[in-house]
Amino acid sequence: MTKGVKPTVGPMTTAFYPGSFDPITNGHVDVLVQALNVAEKVIVAIGIHPGKAPLFSFEERAELIRRSLAQALPGKTGDVAVVAFDNLVVDAARSHGATLLIRGLRDGTDLDYEMQMAGMNRTMAPDIQTIFLPAGTASRPITATLVRQIAAMGGDVSAFVPAAVLQALTSKRPN
Repeated sequence: MTKGVKPTVGPMTTAFYPGSFDPITNGHVDVLVQALNVAEKVIVAIGIHPGKAPLFSFEERAELIRRSLAQALPGKTGDVAVVAFDNLVVDAARSHGATLLIRGLRDGTDLDYEMQMAGMNRTMAPDIQTIFLPAGTASRPITATLVRQIAAMGGDVSAFVPAAVLQALTSKRPN
């Protein structure tokens, strides 16, 4: 394969990248950049769970995703959409015309869990393929939960999140 040439996956391949993104981290951005190498369009899907109280609202998370992508890949912002979903991932993906599910992997624990989910999703939606994308070395230890906890305790999370997220986390912290 010629370097720099994207393989053709299909006509206008759309990938669905679900998560809570509360907040988006450098690990999420790493996976999103990789997803744009295998699909022409990526839908970042923010899961909305009525029983959970996120730190950031859907609108705030969507804006942070857009700003983080604009910083990481300014020329690709038109290839990414941000949506909310509150149903099964495969149903949400199908409703947006996606044929790929993107899942990021940090370690073997993620792989075990994600393999179970991929198997269940494939049974429910054999037309939607799951793709696992490994986190880069620098972003493997990052989780949004740890970022929220460290930031809430006044710790420095600048190595773990895009600049826009760092600014938003700082503004949420009580003085």
